[in-house]
This record gives sequence, structure tokens and C-alpha cells, in this order.
Amino acid sequence: MGLSRSVADKVVLVTGAASGMGRAIAEVFGAEGAKVAATDRNADDLPGPARWRLDVTSQDAITDVVGEVARTLGPIDVLVNCAGVSVPAPIDADGYRDAWDLTLAVNLAGYVAMIRTCLPHLTRERAGRIVNIASTEGLGATPYLSPYTVSKHGVVGLTRSLACELGPQGVTVNCVCPGPIHTGMTAPIPDDDKQRFARRRVPLRRYGEPEEVAQVVLSVALPASSYLNGAIIPVDGGLTAKFG
Repeated sequence: MGLSRSVADKVVLVTGAASGMGRAIAEVFGAEGAKVAATDRNADDLPGPARWRLDVTSQDAITDVVGEVARTLGPIDVLVNCAGVSVPAPIDADGYRDAWDLTLAVNLAGYVAMIRTCLPHLTRERAGRIVNIASTEGLGATPYLSPYTVSKHGVVGLTRSLACELGPQGVTVNCVCPGPIHTGMTAPIPDDDKQRFARRRVPLRRYGEPEEVAQVVLSVALPASSYLNGAIIPVDGGLTAKFG
């Protein structure tokens, strides 16, 4: 069939691209010749020449940025939803409701808003790609993180549902679930604690790097990955295989 393994000249919109996995994803697609629209609330740290400030909790901002990306780079071929926050919150904490509202707004409702706004672009040639970044928290749970855990379970459910709904339109929807990765979100964890956790729970006995996640996202978004749909892919060094 000659299915292409190139994303050269594909227009790829990445949210949460200022740091960590989002930044690595934007850089990996850019290195492969894609036209990357890197977006984040913190626009000053975005990579590449095509950068937009974007708060995914604002529908007006999403509408404006998606329109500008299409006018500047062309219709969107690949959407990578990576923007995320994690706010530890015991269920009885005074600030629990604030943590819940913010986390669900960014990590789940923001994904939905991005997909809805980009959909006319993604369906135009029956070959669009949506890659949602969840977490191994979407496959399990950790105490005191229920807003985050719920949001990531929601991303897994959203992915599966939309894979069924959008598949007939030629759009694939898949989900990557990173495990323990060296990012800004995990930076506050002491190195000794990271090493202890990895030795005990991760068969590869280490934390992963953002680029290792980015390479999987790239593979999922390739034109040649046209029959991969509704997949939930852990990138966790074997953590869920060991404890799942």
C-alpha cells in the first residue's frame, strides 16, 4: 500500500508545548519536517517559529488560535492534547473544589474544546490524527490526587468514545499514558525518592525522558498508523505491566 512514515509538511498543533513532554513532542515533530504550531499559556518559552499563547480553558482563545494557525500554516492535520495541571488535594481539603475545577477544566474540558474546534480541519481529508496525553493515573490511582486521576480516566474514556464516533470520518483518536517521566511536574520530587520508586515499581528501574514519550506520539500520528484507533498506550517502563 505504500503507507507513508513521514509527517513532513503536516500541520501539527500541540498544546502545553512550553515545557516537559509537550515541548519534546513539538520538537520531535519539527525535527521530522512537520509544520508545528506550539501553544501554551506561557508563550515566552515555546519552541520553534510558530508559537501562540493559548489558555485551553477559554473557548474564545481556542477559536482565535486555531483560526490563526490555519491561516498561517494551513489546515490542521494532527492535534496533540498535552496541556495539563496536577494539584494535589486530599478530599477533605479546604481548597479541594478549586483544585477539582481547575484540573478538570484544563485536563479534560480543554481537550474536548480543542477537538471540537479542530474537527473541521481533521475531517477534511479523512486522515486526521488526535493524540491525547493522559497518564498511568488514567489506568490506576494514587492517594490525594483524585482531581488529576479523575481527569485522566476521563481522557481515556474520551479517547475510546471518540475513536468510535470519529473513525467513520477517517479520524483516528489514540491516547498515550506516560508513567514516571522527568518533567516540571515531577521536578519537586527528591532524586532519592525517584530512584527508590523506580527501583521498586518500574521494571526498567528509571524515570523516563520526555523525548521517549514524544517518539511514541510521533509514531501514533504517522500516516502509516492509519489502522491504530482507540488505543491506550502506556509509556511507563513497564510499570503497569508489573502492577496492572
